[in-house]
Amino acid sequence: MTTQSYSSWLSCLFLGLVEICLMHPLDVVKTRFQIQRGTGDPNSYKSLGDCFRTIFRNEGIFGFYKGILPPIVAETPKRAVKFFTFEQYKKLLNLTPLSPGLALSAAGLGAGLTEAVVVNPFEVVKVSLQANRDAFKEQPSSFAQARRIIKSDGFGLKGLNKGLTSTLGRHGVFNMIYFGFYFNVKDAIPTNPDPTLEFLRKFTIGLVSGTISSCVNIPFDVAKSRIQGPQPVPGEIKYRTCFQTVALVSREKGVPSFLNTGETYKTAWSM
Repeated sequence: MTTQSYSSWLSCLFLGLVEICLMHPLDVVKTRFQIQRGTGDPNSYKSLGDCFRTIFRNEGIFGFYKGILPPIVAETPKRAVKFFTFEQYKKLLNLTPLSPGLALSAAGLGAGLTEAVVVNPFEVVKVSLQANRDAFKEQPSSFAQARRIIKSDGFGLKGLNKGLTSTLGRHGVFNMIYFGFYFNVKDAIPTNPDPTLEFLRKFTIGLVSGTISSCVNIPFDVAKSRIQGPQPVPGEIKYRTCFQTVALVSREKGVPSFLNTGETYKTAWSM
């Protein structure tokens, strides 16, 4: 790794950690909306504002930072895996007859799927902590929660890797669209010699790429939260697999319900 590449990677890592700290409260709110049982549940949040007020009143300011340690710990391997594998997949796909646009999308898909395998155990712990409505100081630590999950359900698809298919879908679809859209549009729009305008060009393309990617992968994200979070009836598994969960939520609440799960409150967060 060259000095320039190393500096770029460190900058990316630092920005990722800042992003987690700033955006985690919205991620908690998103998860709460995704796993709540509906308006018939007296504990359901009525609106975004109601969710913020209720969490602050019942769980304190630190309630918005429940489950923050797993994504922080996962940030370094996540970023390293995503960008390293993207470059490797891109090199391999350049040897195929695929067009450059399709090759970038396919490389993004491969990088996203690889990244998902790394981050899924951290997501399981994070969601289980975010779903807990006890006061922050009464909640188990991330390590205690991970040990609890492993002890009761093991490392497999019922334990620390629960919801893996949904995480594969979420990260795979997001990165496929993001990298394909971002690099193709960035190359199509001429660069600007003015540093400020050039920054705004890249920022706008990245924002649009992240927005589109986040909107398309919402069903996978909702399924992931439902599978990894607490089931509606203790001891009864309602949400079993990715596509079964998507179909069930669509049937019970309608397709538009996916847009009301909090994902739109934190557009492009996953990047």
